[in-house]
Amino acid sequence: MGNTRFIPALTVALLLLNFVVSFSTKTTTNISIDQSALLALKAHVIDPQNLLTTNWSSAFNICKWIGVTCGSRHQRVIALDLSNMNLSGTVSPHIGNLSFLTWLNMKNNNFHGPLPAQLANLHRVKYIQLSFNGEIPSWFGSFPKLQYLSLSHNNFRGEIPSDMFEGQPRLQVLYFLAKDGLFGKIPMSLFKCKELQDISLANNKLEGILPKEIKNFTMLWTLQLHNNLIEVKTKSICTQFWHLKNLLSFSDCSIGKPQILSSSFIPNSLEAEFHLYQYF
Repeated sequence: MGNTRFIPALTVALLLLNFVVSFSTKTTTNISIDQSALLALKAHVIDPQNLLTTNWSSAFNICKWIGVTCGSRHQRVIALDLSNMNLSGTVSPHIGNLSFLTWLNMKNNNFHGPLPAQLANLHRVKYIQLSFNGEIPSWFGSFPKLQYLSLSHNNFRGEIPSDMFEGQPRLQVLYFLAKDGLFGKIPMSLFKCKELQDISLANNKLEGILPKEIKNFTMLWTLQLHNNLIEVKTKSICTQFWHLKNLLSFSDCSIGKPQILSSSFIPNSLEAEFHLYQYF
């Protein structure tokens, strides 16, 4: 009878041990998914500088791999930065399995072929910067938390999908400097992104009249539409944005000399969130 009081304590200890083992197993399984996704990506690319070849190995902790950042709580991949690595080849569809990813930067490489549709599975992603060619895929509007999107200095061709911005209500920064590759009109879905602060659609072949809905952008700070065929029919649009840090000349607007800003503006809120996410 005297030992019966230890039974509840023993039960609690066993339950706690079971939870720890279960949690550890689940974490290992999830990080294995991330590791498999990145190893599949590695297998699809040509790496002339051997940056990934010598570092991305199952012999090392994935969170120590070059270009990879993990959250400290779940030890899942939250950021992937492969910018300026001179990589080429195609992107594996397995990248869509990085379910905790919030930051994706693959700019200034030489990837070719279509973007894999599995990228649309990255529902947590807030920052995307890519270098590709081909057409902008129709599913590219499937990022509900996206705040920063840069497809600058790409070889994209064709029209911007009409519904591309329907599912991106939190978008704050948009860079589409596409080397004369994009044509057609600015999609009306863009004007639903009322949190936009920085827009550049310069150096394309976009045409048509700039819609009056541009006045929806009450938070706008920078607007670059130069070297297009866009018409501005009302002076009120020009005066509406007298406060802009950088309003480049339109056919009907002449406000100072054009100044090219670098694609480096990242909202403070997004940068702060990225540092915070490292703890999850």
